[in-house]
Amino acid sequence: MGRLRFRQVHLDFHTSEKIVKIGTDFDADLFAQTLEDANVDSITCFARCHHGMIYYDTKFAEARHPGLEIDLLEEQIKACHKRNIKVPIYISVGLDEHIAVKHPEWRELSVDGRLAGAKPLEAGWHKLCLNTPYIDYVLDQTKEVLDLFNVDGLFFDIIHQGQCLCKYCLSGMIEAGLDPDNAGDRSTYARSVLAAFQRRMTNMIRQFNKDCTIFYNAGHVSPRTADLLDTYTHLELESLPSGGWGYEHFPITVRYAKNLGVEYLGMTGKFHKSWADFGAFKNEAALQYECFNALANGAKCSIGDQLHPSGRLDPVTYDLISGVYKEVAAKEPWCDDASAATEIGLFTPEAIGRSQGRIDPALAGAYRMLIESHYQFDVIDQRTNFDQYKVIIFPDKIVFDGALQDKTTKYLANGGKLILSYQSGMDQDLTQFMLDMGANYQGELPYSPDYVKARPKFSSDIPETAYVMYDQGLAIKLTSGQVLAELWQPYFNRTWRHFCSHRHTPVEKKMANPAVVKNDNIIYFVHPIFSMYKNHGVRVYKQMVRNALGLLYPHPLIKTNAPTTANITLNWQEAKQRHVVHILHYIPERRSSIDTIEDVIPLYNIRLEVKTSTKPKRVYLAPSCAEIGFEYIDGYTSMTVPRIVGHEMAVLEY
Repeated sequence: MGRLRFRQVHLDFHTSEKIVKIGTDFDADLFAQTLEDANVDSITCFARCHHGMIYYDTKFAEARHPGLEIDLLEEQIKACHKRNIKVPIYISVGLDEHIAVKHPEWRELSVDGRLAGAKPLEAGWHKLCLNTPYIDYVLDQTKEVLDLFNVDGLFFDIIHQGQCLCKYCLSGMIEAGLDPDNAGDRSTYARSVLAAFQRRMTNMIRQFNKDCTIFYNAGHVSPRTADLLDTYTHLELESLPSGGWGYEHFPITVRYAKNLGVEYLGMTGKFHKSWADFGAFKNEAALQYECFNALANGAKCSIGDQLHPSGRLDPVTYDLISGVYKEVAAKEPWCDDASAATEIGLFTPEAIGRSQGRIDPALAGAYRMLIESHYQFDVIDQRTNFDQYKVIIFPDKIVFDGALQDKTTKYLANGGKLILSYQSGMDQDLTQFMLDMGANYQGELPYSPDYVKARPKFSSDIPETAYVMYDQGLAIKLTSGQVLAELWQPYFNRTWRHFCSHRHTPVEKKMANPAVVKNDNIIYFVHPIFSMYKNHGVRVYKQMVRNALGLLYPHPLIKTNAPTTANITLNWQEAKQRHVVHILHYIPERRSSIDTIEDVIPLYNIRLEVKTSTKPKRVYLAPSCAEIGFEYIDGYTSMTVPRIVGHEMAVLEY
C-alpha cells in the first residue's frame, strides 16, 4: 500500500450538467507537468461528483456528463502515473443530484417531514439516504472504477447519515426493535446504517484491490470515526480555516487523530473562502501556516483546488502551491515518521456525546490555554491509555459513567494528576461527584457573575484583587481539600428590581463556598473556566489554569520566552533518534467572517529549554542544518533560536 505522499492536491470537479464542452482545453501532458512543476506528488481526481455526473467512459451512460468530450479520468491517471504522481479517485456518495431527481424516494426524510437538502427554488444539492437501493448503485459504480483503472486510492465523500424517516429507515428501525419516535433510537439506527455502508464498501473493494487506500469523508474526524477505523486505511482531516472550520479546528482534531494508529493528512484549500471560490486565492502566508502546521503535527499535506470545466489548471493557483510545496519538500526528512512528545491529555466532550458544534467551546478554550502556554498535549477519549500523561484535563462538561470513573481512579492510583472544572467528574444525572474532589456538590451558585480571588500559593502572575467570573458556577462545600482560590459575591444579581451601573454588580464580600480546591492530585474549578476563556478571553482564567498545572506538574517538556502567538510542537523521530521542535509564528486574524493570515512577523532570539533524558550530540536548525549552541542543565537542553520567519525547526540529535 505504501505511505501517504506529503504534497497532495484534492481536485474538486463538481460541474453542472448545464455546462457544455467539458475538458475541451485538457492537455494530459500539460496537466501532469503543471503538477510536477508545483511539487505535487498525489492528486485526487473525480469519478463522480455531487451533481451525479461521471467523468470517464462508463456503462452508466445517462450519468456520464453530457458535455464530456474526453475520457477525462483515464487521461488524468495515465499522465500522472508517468510522472510518479499518485491519483486517488473521488466518488461522491451522500450527494448525487442526478439520482436525487430521478429517485426522490431515496432522499433522506427528516423528522419534520422535509426532504433533506436544498429547499424548493433554492440552489443546492439534496442529501441521499445511505439505507436505500441507491447504495447498490454506489457499489456498482465503484466496482466499475476498480475494473477500469489502476486505482491508487478511493475517497468517498459526504459520508454521514441523519435521523432519516424514509420508508427504508422506518421499516429497518422497527425490524431492529427500535422506536422511530425516540431521538436516541433514531440516532442509534443512523449510526448503524453508516457502519453497514462502510463495512460493505470496504469488503467489496478488498475483493478487487488489496492495496488501494480507502477514506470516508464527513468533514470532521472524531470518536465516531474511531468506531469504524477498520474500514479506513488513513484519515484526511478536511479543515479549511476560512471556509467555516476556523483556525482551531485542525490543530484540535489532529491531536485526537494522531493517536489512532493510522496515517493522516491535513486538508486545506487554495481558496480565499471555501470550496469552489472561483477566482479567489489564499494568502501565501496562510497557506504556509496551514501546511507547516500539518507537518508540525505529524500530518501530510493536501491543498484543495477545483478544476475549471475546460479541464485546464489555473497557473496562478499552482504558482501559489509550488512555493509552499517546495518548502514542504525541503522539510520532509525531519517530519516523516514522527510522533508527538506529549505530557497532557485533554479529554474531548465528543467522547461522551456532549459536544456543541464541530469543536466544543470548552475544548477550544482548553486548547487555547495550552497552546498559548506552550504545553505539549493530545486530545483523548475513553480508549486512550491514561498512564502516558502526567496530567489529564476534563474540561467543564465531562460527566462520568462507571467505566470512566474506574479508569480515572486507577490512573490516580498510579500517580496520575487531574484538572477538572464545573460539571466534569459528576455523575450523568448531575447530582454528585464521582471522584473525591475534597468537596461536596451543593447545587448552582446563587450569584452570576461572581468573583474569584487567588490565595498566595495559587497567585503566580495574578495581581491581588477579585476577578469577575462571567458564567455561573457550582456551589461546593469543602470536606478534605484545600482552598486555592476564594469565591466573592456581588451586592446582588442584576435584575430589573435592582441593578448597578452599566453591567454587573461590583464585588461586596467573601463567600463561604470556595472557587478552586485541591485534594491530593486533583484540582477542581467550580466555574466552566475553559469555555469561559473561549467565550470571554480573560487572561487571568488562563493564568489560573497555568498555576494549577504548575502545582501538579512543575517541570514541563518545553520552557520558553516565546510569545503566546508562537505555536511550539515537540516531535520524536525514533529511526533517526532525534527530537524536532517546530516553532510557528503566524497570527490568524478574523476579517469580517473570514479567518485568514496575511503577514509574517519574525521573532528573534527565542530561548528554548527542552526536557531531555540525555545530552544531545548536536543541535541545529532544519532544513538549513545551521548548528546552534546549547547547554544541558538539570535535565533540560537549553538553546537560543536566533530568528524565526514563519516556521523554524530546531533539531536535537542523540
